[in-house]
Amino acid sequence: MIAPTPRWPGVVFVMLLHAAALWALWQHRLLAAPVAIEALFVHFIAPPTPPKAEQPRPQPPKAQRMEKPQPQQLVAETPVTATMDPIAPPPRQESVPEAPRMPPASGPLALGSELALACPERAPPAYPTTSRRLGETGVVVLRVELDEQGLVASARIDTTSTFERLDQAALTAVRSWRCNPPRRDGQPVRAVARQPFHFVLQGS
Repeated sequence: MIAPTPRWPGVVFVMLLHAAALWALWQHRLLAAPVAIEALFVHFIAPPTPPKAEQPRPQPPKAQRMEKPQPQQLVAETPVTATMDPIAPPPRQESVPEAPRMPPASGPLALGSELALACPERAPPAYPTTSRRLGETGVVVLRVELDEQGLVASARIDTTSTFERLDQAALTAVRSWRCNPPRRDGQPVRAVARQPFHFVLQGS
């Protein structure tokens, strides 16, 4: 059996070659010298604490002056409603005074003209025969009142002719007249008018 050839000489030779190469590189500064590793220590600095605000020292309570209670009066108060924004008061409306109402006129309406102007149906008075024979003349003025239908409600002598026969003849004639009733506010009303009668003899 053949014994194995030892390899140690070859291994030693290779190691020597590597050592020679490293030395050559070291001589030419191709390899950087190892730098010592420095240990880094980090210190954490705590943030500065803010200064404490000085607390106000409590003051001793002041002695309250005892006041003598005043007698209270009971007064009704109007509740006050709080509003967020001021509300302008509404414009003041001046009240216009109403025209005084005239009371409705009472009594008959007085006509400013002769009654004959408002009476389409009127007959003249008959001249009394005795008055003609005796020559009696004169003027009679009557006050005549009409009702709502235009009929003569009443008649009386306002101015006499000094002759009773002539006065009666005028009253008899006017009581047969038919007139148009005057109107007030669109409604027929009673009226009062004056009516003269002239008694004159013809040919005297």
